[in-house]
Amino acid sequence: QVQLRESGGGLVQAGGSLRLGCAASGRTFSRYGMGWFRQAPGKERELAAAISPAGESTYYTDSVKGRFTISRDNAKNTIYLQINSLKPEDTAVFYCATTKYPRIGFKEDEYAYWGQGTQVTVSS
Repeated sequence: QVQLRESGGGLVQAGGSLRLGCAASGRTFSRYGMGWFRQAPGKERELAAAISPAGESTYYTDSVKGRFTISRDNAKNTIYLQINSLKPEDTAVFYCATTKYPRIGFKEDEYAYWGQGTQVTVSS
């Protein structure tokens, strides 16, 4: 049974930073791509960042480039999302997910398993 558990969310002031983590279990973690999705209030879920199985390739949606950094530690079965220069519009539930196939994923339907999510709230 694949399980993903996010951590690190919280309330932070604009301009601040957070580091989210996602611990995975139940499959060979290092074989699959991972992603961080976010869903803001009243909006559809979107892929914010993604990383390939070995970590050599990453993807960021335009609105987070230069502020978000995705990374992974395959020895610990964990991925991270470093978020800097937080803005109120970053307020969202952040979900980690793992791909169906052994490659980086760029679309929601390429992902097979999801965590429960962690709330990030940015105050102005």
